[in-house]
Amino acid sequence: MRSGFCSIVGRPNVGKSTLLNALVGQKVAITTPVPGTTRHAIRGVLHGAYQGEPAQIVFVDTPGLHKPRTMLGTRMNETARGALSGVDCVVFMVDATQEIGRGDQFVAQLLDEVDLPKLAVLNKIDLVPKVKLLPQLVRLQELGAWDEIVPISAMADDGVDLLAQLIMARLPEGPPYFPTEQVTDQPIEQVIAEIIREKAITIMREEVPHSIAVLIEEIVPGEREDVRVVHANLYVERDSQKGIVIGKGGEVLKSIGARAREELEAKLGTRVFLELRVKLMKEWQRDAKALARLGY
Repeated sequence: MRSGFCSIVGRPNVGKSTLLNALVGQKVAITTPVPGTTRHAIRGVLHGAYQGEPAQIVFVDTPGLHKPRTMLGTRMNETARGALSGVDCVVFMVDATQEIGRGDQFVAQLLDEVDLPKLAVLNKIDLVPKVKLLPQLVRLQELGAWDEIVPISAMADDGVDLLAQLIMARLPEGPPYFPTEQVTDQPIEQVIAEIIREKAITIMREEVPHSIAVLIEEIVPGEREDVRVVHANLYVERDSQKGIVIGKGGEVLKSIGARAREELEAKLGTRVFLELRVKLMKEWQRDAKALARLGY
């Protein structure tokens, strides 16, 4: 069988996590309209077939490469760059709805130094008139030496299967890295924390999304066998942000909890009692010890 690793890279908000979920066939990475949502390298496993034989691709979704303003941003960039080593293939993504600019050029230049098969992907083609796609494809071609250029819509699942086949064609022969029932290697604590953070970002949008971090304190059995109790802390950087996250009468925090609980129960297959607390960790994005405690 063919098997190997493939990193998905690009600047923030081009749709990397949406593509990962589409390729795997289920949600393994959170997605929001806010750039910089992905903070970790997240692996998702596609169990497929190539020319009638089993194939497995382990995708590595990465934080968007950007000009960092905090220590967290620097570490996110380091995570993304680190994902370019130890893989068999790279997918470079750009957003068809925006002009290909300096951020895309920066990532493409990094990839010039990578001696691996490289596929360039123009995403969100469903949101752009066809007459405007050709200039974008030409500009994308000019950015580097690509093995393939693939126009897709990750959200509409258009062109995703073709992309997967093109990647499989460039993987070596080898054993499977994960069993067929496994689609990610994220620990359950990270999965739960990310779902809570996604709901917080989605509800609050531009108010405090980048200042929020989520840490799972514990997961314990409930009083009944079909219940899990999750204790989680939402950390903010400034005292004034606590009130925003909690909301008047606790309404914002309750909404975050309700939305997170619904998805967690579907994912875990059990009832979930979710206890959320909002805590202050001053300027955690710029504090090395705080970042280490939060898992960054």
